[in-house]
Amino acid sequence: MPINVTPIPGLSDHINDIRLRTARIVNEKILPNEGVLWRGRRSGASEEERAESRALRRQVEEKVKSEGLWAPHLPPEYGGMGIDFMAHAYMNEILAYAVGAASLFGVVAPNSGNQTILVKYGTEEQKQKWLLPLVEGTMQSGFSMTEPEHAGSDPRSIQTTAVRDGDEWVINGHKWFTSNGLAADFFIVMCRAKDSKDDEGPGSMVQIIVPTSTPGVIIERGIGIWGVPVSDHCEVRYDHVRVPLDNALGRVGEGHRAAQDRLGAGRIFHCMNSVGQMWRAFDLMVERLLTREVHGGLLKDKQFMQGFVADSYMDLQAARLMTIHAAEKVDAGDPQARTEISAIKIFVPAAYTRVVDRAIQVWGAAGVTNDLPLAQMYLGARTLRLADGPDEVHRILIAKNVLHHYEKGESWDFAG
Repeated sequence: MPINVTPIPGLSDHINDIRLRTARIVNEKILPNEGVLWRGRRSGASEEERAESRALRRQVEEKVKSEGLWAPHLPPEYGGMGIDFMAHAYMNEILAYAVGAASLFGVVAPNSGNQTILVKYGTEEQKQKWLLPLVEGTMQSGFSMTEPEHAGSDPRSIQTTAVRDGDEWVINGHKWFTSNGLAADFFIVMCRAKDSKDDEGPGSMVQIIVPTSTPGVIIERGIGIWGVPVSDHCEVRYDHVRVPLDNALGRVGEGHRAAQDRLGAGRIFHCMNSVGQMWRAFDLMVERLLTREVHGGLLKDKQFMQGFVADSYMDLQAARLMTIHAAEKVDAGDPQARTEISAIKIFVPAAYTRVVDRAIQVWGAAGVTNDLPLAQMYLGARTLRLADGPDEVHRILIAKNVLHHYEKGESWDFAG
């Protein structure tokens, strides 16, 4: 079933045009070919199947580029669309509707997030050496922040150090869930910078570019997740890894801010992605209700199933409107945006889980097979309750922000 996209009254013609053209490619080029586009990446695929998949992906990518829809997160000077934040957010919900569509539009995590950080914080030399090859696809990257011994939700607990030694950083630390770790040519590593090995202070946060071929970079394993023995989220040890001081991304002390720049926008985009996938799950559920006969009638006529439709409709609408509201606050630079971001970070993955769960239930055994995208959606939705900060941390942040308002004698402006 194609995604049903029509112009939204009140949006600019520019954003509506992007939405409609994106949906056209998704509907005409990607959805009818989902099985072929990614078949070559499955275990046991023949070389002929891999070649067919690669060729078809290249065709779609060329179509995307010819339509001027490639790399919405990048400025034009680096081959991107150069669109604003809201246009990108609205585009994301459509890309998420089809399996892998975002990658065919040049948006592939973590490369896309690293590209954005390199654009903002990188020197011209860093952009030439690391950003351009990422954009051209001749390099891969990873993001290395979370540590197994310390809570990922508390960046103050990061213990990986980068000690100045002459014109080099000496990095020591232990990371895990380093994204794209098996394929990456370089990592962006979150460290605590220290002036000397005798510096007993906490150190200032800094992100450092570390080529994975550097001696001392030890990729221990691709961590198995959800019962799959190996993933590209890796456990990495940094054992006296030496890189030039010039590999620092931005100024020392800006590391936390750079991470928040990445995560803040990323939370909006993750939620818009979730909305797009909820949209797909909802359509699949209704399609099944309209066609499946059971116990003398169609599923659509069963009251339990009608309840599923109503509940999923409300979940989807609420999640979408909350996310757009948060995105508008981010776009306007509203200081209260952080409360809205935390709210959607909690609500949207939970709603996403409920919508996909109902769709699986309607499809029965078929819902958990690889014939449909629902099973992977379900795992993704559950994972999002941990990614970018667990729900509990965001609940605390919401409560603190709201209570602070009331302590100042102000009530919360829910219409704002």
